This record gives sequence, C-alpha cells and structure tokens, in this order.
Amino acid sequence: MAGGHQDRQGRKAPDPAAESRANGLAIVTRHPLFAPLAGQSRWHDKRDRNDCPPAAWAVVTSTGQVHLNPTRRGEPGEWAWVAAHSLLHLGFDHVAARHLAGWREAVGIPPGASFDAAWNFAACLTANRFLAQLRIGRPPAGIGGPSQHDHLSGAAGEDALAARLRALNGPLDLDAAGTGGPGGDLRWTGPPAPLRRLSGPGTRLTWPDLLAEGLQQAVGAAVTMAGGVTGTLAGQPGRKTPWRQALDWFIASYPLLGAIADALTLVEDADVARVHGIRIAAISPAAAELYVNPLYGLTADERRFVIAHELLHAGLRHDTRGGDRDPWLWNVACDYVINGWLTDMGVGSLPDGVLHDSSLRGLSAEEVYDRIAVDLRRARKLATLRGVGLGDLLHGPLARPGDPVRGVELDEFYRRALADGLGYHRARGRGLLPASLVEEIRALSQPPVAWDVELARWFDDHFAPLERHRSYARASRRQSATPDISRPGWHLPPQQLESRVFGVVLDTSGSMDTRLLGKGLGAVASYAVSREVRAVRVVFCDAEAHDNGWMHPLDIAGRVRVRGRGGTVLQPGVNVLQEAPDFPKDGPILIITDALCDRVQVRREHAFLIPRGAVLPFTARGPVFRLS
Repeated sequence: MAGGHQDRQGRKAPDPAAESRANGLAIVTRHPLFAPLAGQSRWHDKRDRNDCPPAAWAVVTSTGQVHLNPTRRGEPGEWAWVAAHSLLHLGFDHVAARHLAGWREAVGIPPGASFDAAWNFAACLTANRFLAQLRIGRPPAGIGGPSQHDHLSGAAGEDALAARLRALNGPLDLDAAGTGGPGGDLRWTGPPAPLRRLSGPGTRLTWPDLLAEGLQQAVGAAVTMAGGVTGTLAGQPGRKTPWRQALDWFIASYPLLGAIADALTLVEDADVARVHGIRIAAISPAAAELYVNPLYGLTADERRFVIAHELLHAGLRHDTRGGDRDPWLWNVACDYVINGWLTDMGVGSLPDGVLHDSSLRGLSAEEVYDRIAVDLRRARKLATLRGVGLGDLLHGPLARPGDPVRGVELDEFYRRALADGLGYHRARGRGLLPASLVEEIRALSQPPVAWDVELARWFDDHFAPLERHRSYARASRRQSATPDISRPGWHLPPQQLESRVFGVVLDTSGSMDTRLLGKGLGAVASYAVSREVRAVRVVFCDAEAHDNGWMHPLDIAGRVRVRGRGGTVLQPGVNVLQEAPDFPKDGPILIITDALCDRVQVRREHAFLIPRGAVLPFTARGPVFRLS
C-alpha cells in the first residue's frame, strides 16, 4: 500500500487512504463470487510501475493485472465496487484479443492494438448492470449511474451493444461508465499468461472458468445462509469463508483429523501469506496455527485436500521427527508420503502442481528421504504447498496462554488427538486407511524412549548376557552339612570375556559441556560394568587423536580431561581404533561429541552420543543418542 508520513518519533504513520483501499479489497477477496478471480489476478496499488491514469480509479489489463490509483481517496465500499468491476471485466472475457479494434480471425492482432471506446463502454455497462443486482459496495460519485445510452441496454450481449454504439457516431462518456476515466479501463498488454489448470488433466483454466467457479460458490453460500448458518453473503463478519468451511468439515465429518482441526487456529490473511511467501498453505504445529492464502483459487475438494495435508503434518509431528536430516528435503519427503495417503483415502482432490509420485507408495518418509537425497539439484526445484524451495512446516513458538493446547505438552496433545481420531474413525466405519498411516499413528501413540534407555538397548544388542557354566575346575565352597563333598562352581569361559570390549572416541575440545560429558560418561561406565565389559579402548580427540589405551569402564570418567585445543577432527581417532591390531574387528565404537566436528566415516558398528538439540553435520549411519 502507499506509504504515509512519519510521526514525531520517526515511525511510519498509517495511511488512511491505503487502509480504506485494503479494506475494500478485503470485501471482494472474501466474497465467494470474486474469490477465484481475485486469487489469480495481480493487484498493483504502489506508485511505481502503476499504469493507472491520475484521473482514473482503476484499469485492468489483458494479462490479468489490476492497477489501482494510489493517489485516489475513497471509502472501503467504493474500492470494493471498483475492484469487483475490474474483476468482472476479466470474468466476462472483456479483455480478450478478439475484442480489439481491427482484429480479424484471419489477420489476428493488428499493430498498436487497443479496445475502442464503443466496446469499452458496452463492457462497462454490462459489468455495472451485474453489480447493481449484486449490491456489493457502492459506485464512486459520477460512475455507474444513469446514462444517456441506457435505452440500448436491452441489446443481446456486449457485441451487439457495441455495434449499436458505433452506429450512433456520438461521443461516449467513458468517464461515467467505468473506472478508467476518459480513456477507458481496458488495456491490451499482450496475451494472458497461462492460468493454473483445473483438476482435470488437459483442461486449461480461463477467466470465465474462474467466474463460473465463483458463481457456484456463491450459490452454495446463499443456500447455507438461507439455512441460518451464516450471516451475510458479501464477506461480512459472521459468514464462514470457504477455507473455514473446509476446516469445519473435518471437525464435523472426519473424526480421524477432527480433534486436530478443532484445536488449530485458522489464519486467513493475504498480507501474512504475501510477507512469508505462502503460496497456498503452511502450518506451525508448535503455535497451533494453520496459515492459508485466501487469494489462491482452489475448488472446495482441493481445499479439503490441502487442509488434510497440513493436519497430518501436525498430527504426525513431522516438524520434530526430522532429526539430523535436511529440513527442506525432510519436508518434501513427508509431502510425498502424505499426498499418497490422501489420494488413496479419497480425501478431497489433488491440487495441480503438488508433490505426488505413485512409485513411492507404501514407503515411509525416511525411505523417501533417502531416495530424493541423492539428487539435491532436482529436489531444490520442487514445490511444497508453501512454494518452491520453501517448506510448509513452520517452526513457530510454543502455544501461548489461551491457545487450545494450553496446559498439555505439544507432543502429548498431537499424539493423543490423532490416536483418538483413529479410534473414532474406525468405530464409525468412516472407511479404510492406508496400513502405513495406521502404523505411524500407533507408533506415535507410544511415549518417546529416553536416551539412556536407548543407550542401554545398544549395549544389550552388542553385549548379550553371558552363559555361566558349572565346572569342577574351581570348586565352590563346601556346604556345612556335607563338608566332604565338593560341588562345581560357576565358571565364565575366558574366550567370552575377552570379546567383551568396545571403543570410545571422546571429543575433548573446549566446546564440550563438561556437565553433559560427565553425565554421558557415567551412563556409559555403569552400563558397561553391568554387562560385564572387560575393558574399554579410549581415544581422546580434539585437534589431534590421543590413544589412551585400554581402561576399566569405571576409570573412564576419572581419567578424562578437556584439552580445549580448538576444533574437533574425529576421523583420526576412529582410524586409531579401526587400524589397531589389538582391537577386535567386530568391536563396536561409541563416539561422544558435541556435534561440532568434521564428517566421520566408520566402517564398523558404531553409535553417537551428542547433546540434545545438537545436529551432526552429516547423516549418521549408526544410532544417535541425545543427552538431556
């Protein structure tokens, strides 16, 4: 919008004219009849690159651009009428090439083509008559009122009316008929750019198609209003917008996602979408907010698909499950999986241009991630519902007081809501669900495993309980009742004890948190002793590798000293263990680091122990345990 002056504190004061213009446009963009047209057109109300004459209110071009006069002052109702008038020119196809002066089907577009006054006048009269019946806003003073040529309005269509006006050979008052002043409000700027296709393959979308879609939505809204559900039809407070209707459908009719839909706040703000680059939709599970672009034209079924897509993002906690993966590629992988599920489930209609590949059916998001990560150049060109190169998973702040998730941890809330929704969905026979989706929901229903429990399982996998055998090689104490009878004692074969060793590569750089380091080493020592690990081979790493040799597990914590010699290069420490002749070839390696290290390649079983919140600068092939 046009800028205003500055106040005494140097802050930019609001511009009343720009606010009125924005409020008028909001009336039109929220109206179901004009929303599809407004979503595909481009609005210009800045002083730079604006082709609107100073005496005009607005002009509309053949490429779908509406130029609003930034110097005009008007009420919101007047700007709503002006915007609706311009959109009707597009919807009625008034700016098509066939209406240009001198156009012939065999000749095409003549040089310097423009719309003659008779055609522009006829087009404006048609739009004015339509708006008079619709009663949206009000025309500015001196525009759209009674005309000396009103007696010609009974002509059959704009072409016949324009022909009769040309036969009059009299001046036509374009200033009073339309919004473009004496020069008219229709501009030829070239062939229209391709619009977004309809859901049917091979169907090209046109401006009249968008008007027909708006008429269908307006009829549906009028029927709903007659039933007492909404207040008005013209986008005033109390009316449910198309996006609100789509979200409420899940609450009322789709129990699987109903609880999540009811908890989210729907944000329909064109300015928010423009500032943050939201092409269609995005979601912030942490803030419990669903963002949609009200200016993007979609059918009712496509809106349901988009909302279901975002609800599954939140319910499956895709914003926190990525781990060390690239956030953008993880978002794309999750999109492929979700869109495949929704297509199989028949929830809404797949919008044009969204990510979908039938060859990925049945794969998890982690498996899809591994596939697309091999071609980063192609993956960077893909588009989510937010846009090209932008993820629709937003990491916003935690829920504020008064939010629907107040008093409950987010992970717990989303897991519980999706699990309850699955129960209602099956109990009411709402249809079959993909097995992989049900599997993920059930997996999320279980509480997350603590890091020390995961570490203990890692030790169990590599150090199974020893089998003790009774042997007379070392007899046990004799019982007092039968002192002359010796009995076998429990015996551990030495070959089993010798193989119970592992290696530790320990990051001792200055960036390591000594408190977390001690906590992690204490857990490692206790688990090693409880599983009868004989010895641990320890290598300290900062800028260099320092082989500390074999140690008893309980001695690890007492022998560690943070050296603080700058950056960490862990690969030499790993090489020391992998190349040591006295270290078993099948001995596992535990790497303890703060993740501020270079890439590490390990050719044997291994795991990482890092602080919570840290991210390794590479994809780990072994398990990663996060200290907390």
